[in-house]
Amino acid sequence: MTDMIRVDALSKTYVLHTQGGVEIPVFAGAELSVAAGECVTLHGPSGAGKSTLLRCLYGNCKPDAGSIRVRHDGGEVDIATAAPRLVLEVRRRTLGYVSQFLRAIPRVPALDVVAEPLRALGVAEEAARTRAGELLARLRIPERLWHLAPATFSGGEQQRVNIARGFAAGHPILLLDEPTASLDARNRAVVIDLIGEAKATGTALVGVFHDDEVREAVSTRIHTLQG
Repeated sequence: MTDMIRVDALSKTYVLHTQGGVEIPVFAGAELSVAAGECVTLHGPSGAGKSTLLRCLYGNCKPDAGSIRVRHDGGEVDIATAAPRLVLEVRRRTLGYVSQFLRAIPRVPALDVVAEPLRALGVAEEAARTRAGELLARLRIPERLWHLAPATFSGGEQQRVNIARGFAAGHPILLLDEPTASLDARNRAVVIDLIGEAKATGTALVGVFHDDEVREAVSTRIHTLQG
């Protein structure tokens, strides 16, 4: 199987400049590989660096040392050292992310929030909105809400919009940070199905799942971080 992600010798320490430069080591020498069609779950105690590693993979958090090579456009890009413009291009075409919180532009309807990653790839507006509607319906967002801004939604509804947006474009790599944290059992089951379908089409997924049932259902393997 082709590695879509390869992490080598990755280290991260947070420095609290407002508290006299106190250093908080997160992880050191982290290694990880993820192949197409895998869902690798990051596991470990609180503070082991699971969410920090995801943010490093996405380019939101710069590591102190090491490399994060992702397969992109027939080659490899080291997210740890790539220029910001290249990181944005990798995100647009290759690297999707579902965080615990929806960050949407105020007053933009939910349907357009979900369709936006597809529009960024050049998909026609009607086709992008059709795909967005399919995902919102599957995640039980009532159609009467599709044309409202998600800022007015409940936390669980916002998270479902977030999930729909993350899966909309079919990125080759998808990062999932507690995607089911605020969902009920029926919607967790939908997310499990979406992850299974993504794996079947060759998507490489890396996730953090505190829900035991979800973790057991979706994981190809568990990668333990010791911190």
